[in-house]
Amino acid sequence: MVVLATAATQASERRTPIVVAVEQARPSVVNIHGEKVLGATDARPADATDSSRRVNGMGTGVVIDQRGYILTNHHVVDGVRKIAVTTHDKKTHIARLVSHDLKTDLAVIKIDANETFPVISIGTSSDLMAGETVIAVGNAFGYEHTVTTGIISALHRSVQVNEAQNYDDLIQTDAPINPGNSGGPLLNIDGETIGINVAVRAGAQNIGFAIPIDKAMLIASDLLSTRRVRSTWHGVKSTATPGKHGIVVADLEDDSPASASGLKPGDVITSVGDSRVVRALDVERALLSRQAGDEVPVTVERNQKKMTLNLVLASCSPTWELLGLQLEAIPPKQFQQYKSRYRGGLTVADVRANSPAAKQGIRRGDILVGMHVWETVTLDNVTYILSRPDFAELDPLKFYILRGNETLYGHFTVAQRPTLGKP
Repeated sequence: MVVLATAATQASERRTPIVVAVEQARPSVVNIHGEKVLGATDARPADATDSSRRVNGMGTGVVIDQRGYILTNHHVVDGVRKIAVTTHDKKTHIARLVSHDLKTDLAVIKIDANETFPVISIGTSSDLMAGETVIAVGNAFGYEHTVTTGIISALHRSVQVNEAQNYDDLIQTDAPINPGNSGGPLLNIDGETIGINVAVRAGAQNIGFAIPIDKAMLIASDLLSTRRVRSTWHGVKSTATPGKHGIVVADLEDDSPASASGLKPGDVITSVGDSRVVRALDVERALLSRQAGDEVPVTVERNQKKMTLNLVLASCSPTWELLGLQLEAIPPKQFQQYKSRYRGGLTVADVRANSPAAKQGIRRGDILVGMHVWETVTLDNVTYILSRPDFAELDPLKFYILRGNETLYGHFTVAQRPTLGKP
């Protein structure tokens, strides 16, 4: 006897795990497009006019916070005059660049709208297996929400795209990734994002690459940090790997709000305010709507006991607000390796996007050795310069940095103290 399948049975068989995964992810995947202006180093005809230097760019992004913060590749939005973002409901919004990281080619942009957006489900890249099924979703060749499937071909790949861009520790997949997919999610069979699609191998068939999501989320927590976005400071340094029950405090910055709250290295932060914490990004997201001086309850586990501590956010230093620089002291013995005529300097630990420092091309790892006629051996030296009564007369402020074996200089056009807007 032949048993015919019912319509309901056929429908259930068609709703494979891939179908469910795509349905789950699609609402939080956005399409990015806009006009991009080619830079002076971009290849173009020798007789090109200004109008011919403009090209249409496209890419993909994933919503990482319901207030409209989106993670994408920096090369997707780099040079774009007006970043247009189309969400799953076919609405188009204008987004702004919040911050970016050139080394990893990641950026955070934000839609400013009076609505909330569905957030992508984040998995982990710590347990990926060669051969497991993956799904890519993106704006391939401008075809919105294109879905392709494949497997993980290999892990920990290094790819040199050009002289200026090298990617380390990538996921290799044979799920077709095309122009326009950049910045979109690579999903596992459960619909969780396990990578951010970033590159394809030119001339090859179905060789694509994605940034592991654990690494991408660590970078995103820095790009979305309260220090960068809100000019507030907490001082928590957490472990990179997400945990099932919170994040482990690896260290605390000296004299920081976190150390004053009673937090200790080894504490496991499980919530900040009303927000559950799984990874470092969750801490930053929970604090984005807070102002300097706000007291925020932080729940931690210490020696298997739960306790609540009160964290009071502080304003960032004048160096960060005025110049866009986070500086760290260099021990004298360590500075000697630079064999410089200067007596000391300060390491550039971070640079705020679109700040006076960023506009002058200062990078992480540079050594600030002087401003105007003064050396910058200690953080107090910088505070002294910025707090001088005649500081306004020094604008533009000359600076000197060490980069490798070179001593470079430039001029800061000093920023006014920023006015904080809505997160």
